[in-house]
Amino acid sequence: MDKMVVDDYGWDSIEEPHSCSYITPRILSLLKKLGVRRVLDLGSGNGVLCSQLAGQGYDVVGVEVDKKGISIARSAYPEVAFHNFGVEDDPHDLLKDETPFEVIISTEVIEHLYSPHRLPIYAQGVLLDQGYLIITTPYHGYLKNLVISLLNKWDFHFTALRHGGHIKFFSRRTITRLLTDHGFKVIGFSGVGRIPYLWKSMVIVAQKI
Repeated sequence: MDKMVVDDYGWDSIEEPHSCSYITPRILSLLKKLGVRRVLDLGSGNGVLCSQLAGQGYDVVGVEVDKKGISIARSAYPEVAFHNFGVEDDPHDLLKDETPFEVIISTEVIEHLYSPHRLPIYAQGVLLDQGYLIITTPYHGYLKNLVISLLNKWDFHFTALRHGGHIKFFSRRTITRLLTDHGFKVIGFSGVGRIPYLWKSMVIVAQKI
């Protein structure tokens, strides 16, 4: 595995991240709209989202690089299969035990990666043809960036002192460019949390081409 990898993101309980309150409803809505069943949660953390999806009838699998997160998830949600891989690993290793997926979700993960291009590359390797990739990541645009500056909140927003914190900060344009450069076509965009253009996160739906 690449040395530029954080292997401990601080998972220590089954408590759901605060972002689940505004992200999970949108994920459930999108999965229903896409009409898919087999789902991979890429960066599944402590497994809470996988458990919620399984409870809704989805055939869900979790992949997480953090061994503590995997341990918590396997103990709390034995009905779900969890694998200890990261996007730096060979996607074929996952396919030794799992069949390809109709959709991959990756919520609040890509901003933590030193090499974010590896996420869509990994997704390409485990998705069915024409499969979907749904990514959420903190939103950045001119108005939000201006407000953060006026309120002097950049130190708080960057989480610079948090081990495993945010490394990359995306706008709609840059996340779209990242995905299109690596074999995806963006087919949907929306924001969640707060009012428009001050969104906490953006939700991008892309299709493998």
